[in-house]
Amino acid sequence: MTTPKSALKEETRKVVAEVLETYPEKARQKRAKHLNVYDEGKTDCGVKSNIKSIPGVMTTRGCAYAGSKGVVWGPVKDMIHLSHGPVGCGYYSWSGRRNYYVGTTGVDTFVTMQFTSDFQERDVVFGGDKKLAKLLVEASELFPLAKGITIQSECPIGLIGDDIEAVAKKATKEIGKAVVPVRCEGFRGVSQSLGHHIANDTVRDWVLPIADKRAKEGSLNFEPGPYDVALIGDYNIGGDAWSSRILLEEMGLRVVTQFSGDGTWNEMLLAPRVKLNLIHCYRSMNYICRHMEEAYGIPWLEFNFFGPTQIAKSLRAIAQRFDETIQAKAEQVIAKYQPQSEAVIAKYRPRLEGKRVMLMVGGLRPRHVIPAFRELGMEVIATGYEFGHGDDYKRTTQYIDDGTLIYDDVSGYEFEEFAKRLKPDLIASGIKEKYVFQKMALPFRQMHSWDYSGPYHGYDGFAVFARDMDLALNSPTWTLVKAPWKS
Repeated sequence: MTTPKSALKEETRKVVAEVLETYPEKARQKRAKHLNVYDEGKTDCGVKSNIKSIPGVMTTRGCAYAGSKGVVWGPVKDMIHLSHGPVGCGYYSWSGRRNYYVGTTGVDTFVTMQFTSDFQERDVVFGGDKKLAKLLVEASELFPLAKGITIQSECPIGLIGDDIEAVAKKATKEIGKAVVPVRCEGFRGVSQSLGHHIANDTVRDWVLPIADKRAKEGSLNFEPGPYDVALIGDYNIGGDAWSSRILLEEMGLRVVTQFSGDGTWNEMLLAPRVKLNLIHCYRSMNYICRHMEEAYGIPWLEFNFFGPTQIAKSLRAIAQRFDETIQAKAEQVIAKYQPQSEAVIAKYRPRLEGKRVMLMVGGLRPRHVIPAFRELGMEVIATGYEFGHGDDYKRTTQYIDDGTLIYDDVSGYEFEEFAKRLKPDLIASGIKEKYVFQKMALPFRQMHSWDYSGPYHGYDGFAVFARDMDLALNSPTWTLVKAPWKS
């Protein structure tokens, strides 16, 4: 006999209350606002978000520098991204997200290389402007095929007041390439989310004016077409953007700009010339999409390429923005891949049916991947964001079921306790949580960079996703250890 859903929902509420009891009163009141059990029909998840983490309560968030260098700017492949500050931040963020690209590393592509000004104590005392100016010239001479340089400022830069904007303007004239200063010091904002916003703003203020100038001069060498689109907010982790691009091109669209996974400086300059911006990671890149809509009249559309149902829905929504030719081709693409999707589901669903999942990631994944799990017969019982905003949680209501546990900026303690009490079969989260839960004998998938696998986007990606979930859950390894509640 199955437990009624209403009873399970009340049990989850009790779990939340019990987990909160461990906190002092003030911390308990604050954290209670970030935890909730979803009531079907509500237009939001009922949690507070984008608020500073409580000191002393362990958070999995990153910083503004991580949001700019590690997410938005870092994957632009033919530019040098200089970490301006002590070596540690650059080293920690060095080639960590598996942003795949085509090119020759160190010649015309630089994503997996680390460039740092290596701040020392004397630089903090006397300032790093002169050092920065010197190394910008040096980097340009050493790597002449680099199309430009970004300055990704770390915490000390904002604290001591280095004028990176003045240095950037002078260096641009000296080396004849764009130098973009990004004020993404780690202490700014409450999480990496502000770093995304700052990075978007530097594209608006330092890149698009160059695009406008070249368009006016006629030096862009670009012939616009009726089906030009930009793929925005896909960082090509494990080849995701390539898998998505295949479908867009098969339905007759021309992907002019891929920003920023496997993207280039020239593609960024062409972005204002497209007919439609297609955004995958809403949280990190909606800012520049909104600006281009206001400044250039380019509409934008959020889409979801996780799992065959959402892929088909998204392809049709995209096609509706164009003519009957594109709409017909979209249907052909959906029909072409349907047998492949059905074969994947037929193979893996019997092995995964009824498995319960807890999610906790950043960006779009806490909501977008839920349908892909459902296609395989799996149930997402809890989800939440590291750095989500209110509009992210509103969008999440389109994907979750009644009674789903929602947590914002969940602490290490909370996450572990929820797992012990709700007894999921799989945890899908980040690298910081991976080994904790594996030591608890819980199958785990690293959902920030696909655990050295991928792609997960598109029809091809769904096959990889299903295989990886099966590998994680049905590995014989788990017969050798027991979860805490089974010991």
